[in-house]
Amino acid sequence: MTLATIDVRDLVGHPGASREEELRGTVEGLGTELVRVGDDAEIQADLLLESVVEGILVSGRLSGTWTLRCARCLAEFERDFDVDVHELFVERPDEEADEYALDPEAGLDPDQMVRDAVGVEMPFSPLCRPDCLGLCEICGGNRNLGECPGHERIDPRFAALSELLPSLRDAVVDEPDRGPHDPHGDPHGDPHGRN
Repeated sequence: MTLATIDVRDLVGHPGASREEELRGTVEGLGTELVRVGDDAEIQADLLLESVVEGILVSGRLSGTWTLRCARCLAEFERDFDVDVHELFVERPDEEADEYALDPEAGLDPDQMVRDAVGVEMPFSPLCRPDCLGLCEICGGNRNLGECPGHERIDPRFAALSELLPSLRDAVVDEPDRGPHDPHGDPHGDPHGRN
């Protein structure tokens, strides 16, 4: 069940009045490529609603569970979150101000506030653990699980030379033995060309 709209008719127009409100519900489609709150995962909101001259001031804490995908090894894991909120709801919000709208019947819909507060706290590049080894760029194995057998690494600056190496080896194998000293192929000749 999604987060319910809160009836605040008893607070609007009564500065100084307040009450606590506890909500539980879901928020659909809240996430990024690597972090999300599941569509069926409950978010709990423990809020204090205070009537002020401008409208209703909402403060408190949002808590729930993120499902994350590690930026290095792509493994999924979960992590609890707690986010503080301190927001103003008014009847006619200023487009340039950080305000949320009360509906015409004095209802306070927390959905957008929750999306904004939780979304901005989502980690940009989550890691399953600080020392995550990630995936092998050659075989794709998860190094944390020992799925990569290990590969010979070649410095990218010498990659072009490594491609030439097999052809050089073939050339050496195909060339006849000319002896250790005579560049002209006579193993018994004088290395200085004298016979």
